Amino acid sequence: MSDGWFTTFLNCRLCVDGQLVRDQFVVSDDSGLILPRTGYIGGEAVDLEDAIIAPGFLELQTNGVLGFHFTHFKDEQTYAAEVDKVSKFLATQGVTGFWGTVPTVSSDEFKQILPCLTPRSIDSGATLLGAHAEGPYLHPSKKGAHNSSLFLPATHPPASTYGLSGTDSSTLKLVTIAPELDSSPQLISTLAKHGTRVSLGHSSSSYSTGQAALRAGATALTHTLNAMAPLHHRDPGLAGLITCPERPYYSLIPDGHHLHPSVATLLFRAAPDRAMFITDSIELAGLEDGVYPGHAQIPGKQRKVGSRVVIDGTETLVGGCASLAECVRNVMGWSGCGVAEAVRCVTANIADFMGLKDRGRLEAGMRADFVVLDDEGYVLQTWMAGRKVWEKK
Repeated sequence: MSDGWFTTFLNCRLCVDGQLVRDQFVVSDDSGLILPRTGYIGGEAVDLEDAIIAPGFLELQTNGVLGFHFTHFKDEQTYAAEVDKVSKFLATQGVTGFWGTVPTVSSDEFKQILPCLTPRSIDSGATLLGAHAEGPYLHPSKKGAHNSSLFLPATHPPASTYGLSGTDSSTLKLVTIAPELDSSPQLISTLAKHGTRVSLGHSSSSYSTGQAALRAGATALTHTLNAMAPLHHRDPGLAGLITCPERPYYSLIPDGHHLHPSVATLLFRAAPDRAMFITDSIELAGLEDGVYPGHAQIPGKQRKVGSRVVIDGTETLVGGCASLAECVRNVMGWSGCGVAEAVRCVTANIADFMGLKDRGRLEAGMRADFVVLDDEGYVLQTWMAGRKVWEKK
């Protein structure tokens, strides 16, 4: 069989449905797509020396890196250049696709920023897959590091809040909403009908109110147990929805700061086919430790120590600074799961939740976006559309 120029990766193991499978891996050099694993003779061969091939990681919730926050808007040209910088940095971390997360800002700022997050490919970088608006439909009781003075009622139309005709899912791919707000089910239904995913978070909601929101069209939970009512044995709150009949997806931040390792393991093990690891990274990711100024979302100074960042002088976590690969390695260490089980939570599960049909799995016909890992989960190489864009020195 021949299909133009192709490359075969030999002596490797593949992450397939949470399992490690020993097989070769074939990629079309012409189309940048994955080819069937058998029937190809000739072409270029790459010996991976028993390394692991995994789908490229998908970053569902990043607020920024390297000093740039997705709320920083000066003009469209400057913003696009900063997004390119984020994209290229993420590729060095094994990420091949990401959604830019815009936390609560004013409607005027949402209308400036969101058009700049329209999906696009970026040369030698992770693909920008759209925007995640984390707000402004959140509850003040669980504001976290958000500016609650900018929160809006669920009766405020999305078009007035976001622009983009308000329900344009070509860019606005995900919105986090607190389900206890008056008229929240109607807002959720409107967004879901237009193709925007809805996740529940920054909320003190009860279990029953959360379940009603799932029936209205929400399909996930945002950074489970963070900015959320705790899991109580008689009053489980939103976190209790993980095993409910509606079977939502749910994200968690396994950086060692946002969740205790035993709790992160408990959440992961509850439904590993729907768990999604996120970094919730902020602009201080990739920078040295120290005290940094705030921005449109954070009114005060921020203090970074390792991968932990708080509003200076408080214990309020602002976001994360761990990489997605670090989160994968953490869960492997805490839970004892294999690398393929953990990888599924940053690849296939996120692709399934967001409705992606062209990435997230090592299947024929999908984009050849993949990473090469060692047994501990460290990223050795990142490939985009069959082309190597980064390799560990």
